[in-house]
Amino acid sequence: MGLMVEIEQTALPGIGLRHEFTTRSGRRIGLISHRTGRRDLVIYDRDDPDRACETVKLNDEEADALAELLGAPRVVQRLNDLHREVAGLVSEKLPIGDDSPYAGRPMGDARVRTRTGASIVAVVRGGQVHTSPAPDFALAAGDLVVVVGSAESVNAVADILAQG
Repeated sequence: MGLMVEIEQTALPGIGLRHEFTTRSGRRIGLISHRTGRRDLVIYDRDDPDRACETVKLNDEEADALAELLGAPRVVQRLNDLHREVAGLVSEKLPIGDDSPYAGRPMGDARVRTRTGASIVAVVRGGQVHTSPAPDFALAAGDLVVVVGSAESVNAVADILAQG
């Protein structure tokens, strides 16, 4: 595993918050979170760290899409690292079939964690990864549910999602 990246946070009175970090190659990158909800991705000039050479304004959907693109591979990597470090931990991608009793229902209705001890850590739908879905996240036929737990608990989740 690499070294942790140090993120600096600065309050911008009347605007919001700025978070910045420096990449290993020396580039300074920032994210300005406006009080209005808008986000600006900022790439700073190599020679003048106070001068933005590129700013990309992101609406909610664009910020979510960027977070999904950046976050999904990291979730998989972290799961793989956990598998190496923790004996007995498994993760599986379980399909939500057309005949699943939970297709079209909130994920929380399945009570997976309570019933099995396993956790749903992500749902893959149409190529997009929804990490840490909330109990009100509606499952749909064709989804792949990423479950983490013991082999026994993951098998129990497969049965629940297929049969109820």
